Amino acid sequence: MRTTLKIVLPLIVSVASVSLLFAGYQVRNERRILRNDLARRAEILAESLQDSVEHELGRGQERNLHRLVERYGQRQHLKGIAIYDAAGHLLAITPGLEPDLPLHPTAATKAMHDHKGAGEFLRPEETSAPQASDAVPVHVYALPLHRDDEVAGALVLVHDASYIEIQVSHTLRDAFLNALVQTLLISALALLLVRWTFTEPLTRTFKWVRTLRTGQPNPPPALLQGEIMEQLHHEVTHLARDLHSARAAAEIEAKLRDSNASLWTAERLRVSLRNRLQEQPLFVVSNREPYMHVFDGKDKTVRMIVPASGVVTALEPVLLACNGTWVANGSGNADREMVDAHDRLRVPPDRPSYTLRRVWLSDDEDKGYYDGFSNEGLWPLCHIAHTRPIFRPEDWLQYQRINQRFADAVLQEMADVDSPILLAQDYHLALVPRMVKDVRPDAR
Repeated sequence: MRTTLKIVLPLIVSVASVSLLFAGYQVRNERRILRNDLARRAEILAESLQDSVEHELGRGQERNLHRLVERYGQRQHLKGIAIYDAAGHLLAITPGLEPDLPLHPTAATKAMHDHKGAGEFLRPEETSAPQASDAVPVHVYALPLHRDDEVAGALVLVHDASYIEIQVSHTLRDAFLNALVQTLLISALALLLVRWTFTEPLTRTFKWVRTLRTGQPNPPPALLQGEIMEQLHHEVTHLARDLHSARAAAEIEAKLRDSNASLWTAERLRVSLRNRLQEQPLFVVSNREPYMHVFDGKDKTVRMIVPASGVVTALEPVLLACNGTWVANGSGNADREMVDAHDRLRVPPDRPSYTLRRVWLSDDEDKGYYDGFSNEGLWPLCHIAHTRPIFRPEDWLQYQRINQRFADAVLQEMADVDSPILLAQDYHLALVPRMVKDVRPDAR
């Protein structure tokens, strides 16, 4: 459970943080929208009243002004209207509105000075309410009044803005609830997924490895599909196989020791080569390569195959035992796709233990060097076959060139090794040992 929490906890924190940030953005955006809406409604109402107020102001009918401001009080968050003259003196005001206004509204002064409408939001403490409990936030919008093209005063509309904070608090509450629910749901789902796809398969694998370590037979656990789990299962399976092989080899070695037998095992070969080579790497060169890569035309993939060859059967255990390098002809049609920039790859694929260096031949080179000089000339001669060897000058030239190419590849691989040891296999590469010895007299 602790492992699951360690994996899921960062996800929970991330989801909660993102949800809270989004909630904050949502609240801020809601407040902005509500404020803009209130300011726009105040502007529209003021412009609709401007002509009527300017008409009554021009006639000097203050009684009509009082009647006008009383009629427009307390409707859809509108607390009231106030009318000021050019000197800033109050001419008319909706009854009960004075506590919600400062003595000299900044918006009115600004509107008369700039000859255009001006608005502002006032906090409760910025109003003239006698008691703090009675104060509410308000929006003040002022529009200049004109008479004979001169500023004659200002029309001021006061709206109750407390509903904005109430609406924002509701939005904040809903956003926090949504964030909490989302975090809980995502966290619960993540816990289930992690336990189902990760921790439980790991627990089964751990129990399986423990039974293998103690020597108890136990089939591998059924793991869920997935790239990571498949790779882990693949590696653990090979680890179990190596452990089983090591245990079997130890048992065979113990039996051989007990019976004084001299049979070869993989472990005996490894120890013997280590002692004889004195930790030096072994270089093998042959025409046949131990692993080929070919294109599969059916599913458009690359398959690895092991050629049917006695050479591979005989020499690969030696390379596996000493971590050497095998130089060979890359004859698979997908071989070039699998090597690195230096034409190398580590093999076997399941447990890389030595390096395969590939040498490339064209079809014409292979025909002259392999089919011609090697198989038609040297093979009958070396096997004392009742077939007359055929030697052609052009095949001999190809044979020399290809042997030199293999020798150059071998020399590149052993460049950093002192007194390298080379095993050249069969008659296909009969010239390689002398070519290597001419460049590296210390080679054996």
